[in-house]
Amino acid sequence: MAKVSVENREFFKKAAKEYEDVINASFEKEKSMLNTIKSEDTGVEYKKISLCEEMIFIATLYNAINSSSIKILDVKNNDALNEARKVLYKAIIYLEEIVTNVINIAPAELADNMEAIKSFPVDKRYYLVRKLGLAIQMIIDAFGDNSKWKWSFVELEGRFAVVAKNLLDIKNAVKDYYDPNSADYETVILYVRLIKQLLEKSANSYRDKYELSSRRIDDMQAGINFLLALRRVSVALGNSDEAEELKKKAITWKDKMEADQKSGKSN
Repeated sequence: MAKVSVENREFFKKAAKEYEDVINASFEKEKSMLNTIKSEDTGVEYKKISLCEEMIFIATLYNAINSSSIKILDVKNNDALNEARKVLYKAIIYLEEIVTNVINIAPAELADNMEAIKSFPVDKRYYLVRKLGLAIQMIIDAFGDNSKWKWSFVELEGRFAVVAKNLLDIKNAVKDYYDPNSADYETVILYVRLIKQLLEKSANSYRDKYELSSRRIDDMQAGINFLLALRRVSVALGNSDEAEELKKKAITWKDKMEADQKSGKSN
């Protein structure tokens, strides 16, 4: 790597400072909103949605710092990327506090959660999920294929998949899914398709993590839970053949996990 000139270092420092000022202002907004939440009982869930959006915004600013570093200094800024990774976890946590972090939760158990955010329309939920997913993918791409966080990203994407699924009121979504005259028909079709893709990806990623890295039973169990969550979506949509195939697959994975336990190949 070529030696970086003093001029370029100063140029980058100035560029980064502009982003950092906006980031600090956003964190102050977060602090103020958290104080408001402590003192108010109403609208907490909507405030946490706003906090999630604020964290996504901050992550994009950290990513911009990294992009500037690459452009000006020809080197990744791992500090900025690590901060982006942390705030994306915070974004997910704010959503988990609204709709739980339970992978294979029954829709009936989310009834109260859905009631609390009933004024948050499905198109805005879908937009928020897409925005968060894009921010996560941008940071994963910026870290690169050989990142030390490779297997950690399985958890990040898995937790994202869970909140993406749990944010959707599946009972109402099924009605719109099969009603071309519904104003939300296209949005729900795309949202459900995205959820199914995310759940399948997380199931396979946890299985890969188990097989190729951790050999931890909880990783394999998470993969199975994602399959079962995907099956629950299929059941809700009335896709019985797909649901049956997912059930068989989950049983196969469970049998493999239990066989590995007996043979001492897992932790």
